[in-house]
Amino acid sequence: MARRDRALDPCYSSLTRKAIPTMAHSTKRTVLLVAAIGLAAFHERLRAEDELEQRWVYLAMNLQVADNVPKATDVIRRAAAAGYNGVVLADYKLNILDRVPDHYRAHAEQVKRLCAELRMELIPTVAPIGYSDGLLAHNPNLAEGLPVRDAPFVVRDGAAVLAARPDPLIPGGGFERSDGDAVEGWDMQDGPGSLSFADAHARHSGGRALRWERKEPGDYQNARVAKAFRVAPRRQFHASVWIKTAGFEAAQDVRLFAMGADGRVLSHANLGVQRDQDWTEHHVVFNSLDNETVRLYCGTWGLRGGRLWMDDVACEETALVNLVRRTGCPLRIQTSDNRDLVEGRDFAELSDPKMGRVPYEGSFDVYHEPPAIRILPGSRIENGAALRVSFFHTLTIYDQQVCCCLAEPDVFRIIEEQVRNVERLFGPRWYFLSHDEIRVANWCDACRRDGRSAGHLLADNMRQCVAAIRRVNPTARLCVWSDMFDPNHNASAAPFYLVNGDLTGSWEGLPRDMWIINWNSGKAAASLSWFRDRGHAQVLAGYYDADPARITDWLDVARRERAGAAGVMYTTWRQDYSNIEAFAGHAWGPNK
Repeated sequence: MARRDRALDPCYSSLTRKAIPTMAHSTKRTVLLVAAIGLAAFHERLRAEDELEQRWVYLAMNLQVADNVPKATDVIRRAAAAGYNGVVLADYKLNILDRVPDHYRAHAEQVKRLCAELRMELIPTVAPIGYSDGLLAHNPNLAEGLPVRDAPFVVRDGAAVLAARPDPLIPGGGFERSDGDAVEGWDMQDGPGSLSFADAHARHSGGRALRWERKEPGDYQNARVAKAFRVAPRRQFHASVWIKTAGFEAAQDVRLFAMGADGRVLSHANLGVQRDQDWTEHHVVFNSLDNETVRLYCGTWGLRGGRLWMDDVACEETALVNLVRRTGCPLRIQTSDNRDLVEGRDFAELSDPKMGRVPYEGSFDVYHEPPAIRILPGSRIENGAALRVSFFHTLTIYDQQVCCCLAEPDVFRIIEEQVRNVERLFGPRWYFLSHDEIRVANWCDACRRDGRSAGHLLADNMRQCVAAIRRVNPTARLCVWSDMFDPNHNASAAPFYLVNGDLTGSWEGLPRDMWIINWNSGKAAASLSWFRDRGHAQVLAGYYDADPARITDWLDVARRERAGAAGVMYTTWRQDYSNIEAFAGHAWGPNK
């Protein structure tokens, strides 16, 4: 663990040089005893401060916006006055410095000069592995792709279209038939007649909808319907629901998702339901993976006040939505007699023009109309021919998070260029690698070609990212979020979102001098000890828009485990900087 050299500390050296020996001999023993007590207390304070060598504030700010510059400078000045000595700048624009306007650089220069003036380390974030929109802005086809195998298509009127299923997957999705308030066509319905009601007065279509409402206050309750149905493995599906609300307090908790037979959730998109909204359609997309049966859920797990209506729940097989095209995600179209069609000869070049471009470059929507496979004139394929289409598609997680492929060489080329641009802009002494919450991984051919586990794939990804930074700045200090390298957190053998396989071993890709930004306060002792035993210095990412005093408990664990936490970081996701001073007071005391 890095430590400040006490021999160079002016406070420490002045106390050791100044003159207990000059005092009168008759009082020396008493004064020496008092001085010893004072020095011991001072040394204890110094040790505590040494453990907090790095005292950072996490600043998520778009410096391209002129109004954000005074906000950023105010945060930095306040932080410096409270004893912080570093600013982690998390700005999406650092990923696309090749296309920012000139005034961005002027704003960045202001922040750089202020940090130098206040002796605040400026620490830029790079390598967006996990939340990869800044990298995918350069090439959306570098998104990780999930495989679809042999989706059935048929040629009609010069185009290949997905063969329709003869019966609907959710026959009761319109809630048209019911026995009282118990709707037909669903395997499970929470609280018919007490929480859920067949409503003929407010409906999107047909004769009725399903209304959710609590008549009496009480603990949160589940408010869901669910239906299981058979699917073909390795296919893409689109589910949707129309929703209306009135003062619905659990709006942000409304979910529509599919679950595999093994209990694995296959879709994680936030619906974005509002507290008060008129009828609005919401979408999710999922891949059936190896499942032959899935169960679709719709509802909320925390029913509170207000009312919610659901209608026209539907699920259908789809194809080519957010189609990924790159070497590691090949497209293959075959005839029923196993002949391969040739792109550019039998069918027109195929791409999804909306993939990674909604509403801007590097941003993905959950669902849109898929592109068509256009059969070219002179093709060997006749009208009515049956085809099998295999491809890869990406998925959004929660609020449009998309993960990049961990193995495609262009990922590391773009990261190195990003780092070169940041180096020219700031010339920093630190780089913060943004490996974090990697929720889709290890499916495409690029990832699978060497038979590596997900953990070993991530370890190699880290090695290549570190090498890219070292080629630009060989002496830079590096740090990374903890979660994807912590067996007590996300780097375990347990299934993690839509990662294919075991994430253990990912930590083998961390160089020993990599600093760990630890945010696993829920398993503080195990996590801190794990990284301590591997020789990594650690910064505790505290606050998280909660009680700023909680950092003291975490620091106590670090001291008890002799984990030697080398720093803390005020970490806010809501841009709430109101507790900068309070957090500092709890973490290291005032004016340190």
